[in-house]
Amino acid sequence: MSHQVFNNPPPLFSKLLIANRGEIACRIIATAQRLGITCVAVYSAADTNARHVEMADEAFYLGPAPAPESYLNSQRILTIAQQANVQAIHPGYGFLSENASFALACAQQGLIFIGPSASAITTMGSKSAAKTMMATADVPLVPGYHGHAQDAQTLKYHSQQIGYPQLLKAVYGGGGKGMRVIYHADEFCQALAATKREAMASFGNDDMLIERYLIKTRHVEIQIFSDNYGNCIYLSQRDCSIQRRHQKILEEAPAPALPQATQIAMGEAAVAAAKTINYQGAGTVEFLYDEQGQFYFMEMNTRLQVEHPVTEMITGLDLVEWQLHIANGTPLPLTQTQVKINGHAIEVRIYAEDPDNDFMPASGNIAYLSQPPASRHVRIDTGVVQGDEISPYYDPMIAKLIVWDHTRDLAIIRLQSALSDYKIAGIKTNIGFLTQLLQVPALQRANLNTDFLLTHAAELAPTHVNLDYELLLAGLALQLQNEQSRQLNVANNTENHDPYSPWSQATGWRLNQPSTNTVKFATTNNDHHDRQHYTLTLTTLIQGYQVQIDGQHPHKQKQHLQQAALSTGYLISGELNGDELTAFIDDHRVKATVVISPLHITVFYAGNSTVLFRQSIIQSAVQNQALPSNMDNEFETKITAPMNGVIVSVLCQVDQVVDTGEPLVVMEAMKMECNINAPVAGTITTVFYQAGDMVEDGAELIQLTPALILDNKEQA
Repeated sequence: MSHQVFNNPPPLFSKLLIANRGEIACRIIATAQRLGITCVAVYSAADTNARHVEMADEAFYLGPAPAPESYLNSQRILTIAQQANVQAIHPGYGFLSENASFALACAQQGLIFIGPSASAITTMGSKSAAKTMMATADVPLVPGYHGHAQDAQTLKYHSQQIGYPQLLKAVYGGGGKGMRVIYHADEFCQALAATKREAMASFGNDDMLIERYLIKTRHVEIQIFSDNYGNCIYLSQRDCSIQRRHQKILEEAPAPALPQATQIAMGEAAVAAAKTINYQGAGTVEFLYDEQGQFYFMEMNTRLQVEHPVTEMITGLDLVEWQLHIANGTPLPLTQTQVKINGHAIEVRIYAEDPDNDFMPASGNIAYLSQPPASRHVRIDTGVVQGDEISPYYDPMIAKLIVWDHTRDLAIIRLQSALSDYKIAGIKTNIGFLTQLLQVPALQRANLNTDFLLTHAAELAPTHVNLDYELLLAGLALQLQNEQSRQLNVANNTENHDPYSPWSQATGWRLNQPSTNTVKFATTNNDHHDRQHYTLTLTTLIQGYQVQIDGQHPHKQKQHLQQAALSTGYLISGELNGDELTAFIDDHRVKATVVISPLHITVFYAGNSTVLFRQSIIQSAVQNQALPSNMDNEFETKITAPMNGVIVSVLCQVDQVVDTGEPLVVMEAMKMECNINAPVAGTITTVFYQAGDMVEDGAELIQLTPALILDNKEQA
């Protein structure tokens, strides 16, 4: 990013409070500190040791983990701002970034709010008011109803006039909540009642608007910037069509295959929208673009977007730096004709979630983290490090991975390579799904629309792969680690042991017979009925190990080797250096990263990651009728409340067999309903609460015995 755009700007404020957390807080701190600004962070109880706290010059405790008691506690943040003697507050995105009352309170306290005015936030925060303003600015609108009359009869009448399919949307909605697609008139009444309930619970307002639901549209947005002197420009476009549940997965800039005339018209419409409300600062005007080449205003986000890095990569500009200068009264440094676009950038969001289970959010500890190296082609915006906990209280985004290259095709190749180098163990992520997504031909051809995941569901479905190499690499790494541990123990006890004696080696040595060792693994499939069990028998040879694999599907064919080897087994050897394994498998040299934990082994090989249960450890624990204490968290047999709230309903009972991801309890908290799902397949052993009960954060709701343990009890 260029840092030489502003010429002789007025001195910036000296101290800034960042009213946010995670990667966006780290992102803001990096630019502000480069500009010589002292940064003040705030943190909740869940973020005491967070990366943004470590990066900041100062940090203040906000309160307990739940957002209403911490990052949404505007009065506490304003008190800290006064205590820390800051001159400005940057809200990032989410939380208080589009809260007009907070922006107004900052102004009343004499603080610079890094964002637009409270009136602009209010206008664009209401989808109906925003559409009314856009109509006066001649910005194209989707046919629909966004009037004040909200009685059911009026809404039903306009629904019938608009036609189907249509989108019923909460006026003050966001983040995919309070939205339903209606395909037929007889669905309207039930959908209206349900959407109003959801909107009231989520936003405290159940006003609705209705829009014609456009088929096969793209989501294209324009980054705009306005100063305090009436100047406004747009900085190219971004395509954000790849979404799930109206939440973005992949964003790119500029929007591919968009005619030049449309680019200009869309940019000018976005500028007109901003000028209509006297906008200042960074903003994003979002449009739907249909197959006929028409575009329609959708909404305006009055903040910095999550996907702003792709715009930075193609313009060479630091948008946070622009925000700080413009909020300080500096004019825009460029005119529209001076904006230059170079190359193509793509961003994907690395999430802690399970794509094979409807993208259910995951929480837990990042036991292992290895990121691709940063360069002019690869950028990583993150707020976590290895060992951090992904909390259930906040959005489960781990990082944003952004790549740039001269063309879109080259950028896709860059992204594929970077994803293969992104290795996370200890928690489920969407990295494998993103890798699969980039291989879909329609994406590579830029044949995009907001229904992309549904349209290409078959190409994105989980695939069964041959696990021979992954099993061999896991077994070899475990064997080599055990040998290293034994050698270390012998070296530390040389006065008591003869290192050359077979009695001190404990390798399975037998008189006149080769030593053997047996390792058992099981796959971690969501469907425990499809879980596969494997036994590896490793026979020690002079040149390595002979390995026999038992338990494979008979119909699976070998993908790695040209010849079948089940009868004779594999000849393997290698060297383990930390987590890095160099292996020879039948004279085929391969490299892998193998992360060994008490319960799992995660194998990163050939751009994919495979998680295997260490079944032999589980069997041993079952036979002893106890689990090692350091494995309690990994088994996740205790299902706890992620927040303070009320039990709405209990969906399970004792002795019920449940699958991974199956809803067990519905809680209500923060005006939202939250499903508590089974983290693993198993059998319910205890239910602690009933519908209507109040529960505290961390209270144990359910106990279950994982199916894998039950399987092993039966085998034992």
